[in-house]
Formats: sequence, C-alpha cells, structure tokens
Amino acid sequence: MEQTKEILNIPSFSEGEWLKLLFLISDTQDWLNHLAYGAMLQIPIRDRRQLFRKTYYLSVTALTHIIERHYYKILRHPAASKFTIPVIEILSVLRDASSAPIEPIPGSVNFQRTTDTGRIIGTDRNDLPTSLVTVVTDGGGRITTAFPGNLKKEMA
Repeated sequence: MEQTKEILNIPSFSEGEWLKLLFLISDTQDWLNHLAYGAMLQIPIRDRRQLFRKTYYLSVTALTHIIERHYYKILRHPAASKFTIPVIEILSVLRDASSAPIEPIPGSVNFQRTTDTGRIIGTDRNDLPTSLVTVVTDGGGRITTAFPGNLKKEMA
C-alpha cells in the first residue's frame, strides 16, 4: 500500500475567507466592467455598436493602449506611428475598419485589418503621412492595438 504524506498549508488555507475574497473580486470586476461599458457608450459617433460586437470588440484597455502609444498629443513612444486626428475620429476609423478583410499575421495568433481611409489620419513609423489604418485583433476578435500605417512597414 502506498504511503501518503501530509501536505502542510502554511499559512493555513481558510476557505471561508477565500470565498469572500473571490466574491469581492467578482463584484468589483462586474462594477468596473459596467463603468467601462458606460464610458464607451458616451462616445459620440454613429454606429458605435460596431466597436462592441463579439467578433470585433474594443475594450477600454485596448483604447487606452492605442491612445497612449499612437495619439500625437501623448508624448510617450516617440518612434511609434501617430494618429493626428481627434479621438472621436480615431474611433470612427476603427469602427469603419471592422468591415476590412481579415488577414492572419504571419508568426502570430493575431489577425490584422488594414484599410485606406481616403484621407491623411496620421504619420507612420517613418514619420510619413498616411491614410492607412491597421487594426490588430486576437483570435476572438478583440482589438489589441491599432495604428496609422501598415503592419509590414511597422515591423520592418
């Protein structure tokens, strides 16, 4: 017969306290998700629902990343491509890109949509004016980033 060794939990595990913590975190996450969704509903653009579909979803976290890294008014990441249009127009461009063809990104589990907006929306990584926007999504359709220019040129 096999001998079993007693496993010591140091410090001891309190299931009751852990369950309280679990429910607190869950309730807090639900509250934060509700606040984030409410903030996104305040966006004054037509057809904003296209940014919140299951197959193409813009979260507050992704939008914050896009603004922090790729908005010309934020002085971080100077070598990155920059949108030079107002935030509301960036959101409109992202919304419109939802209908662009989806292409896999070689060597990645992500996908890209690149579309020509027909007007200058910013500068690419080489600081050249561009009308292209690239939106990167994960396999589930959540937007992870977006920037002016083409991914191939960005990666070069």
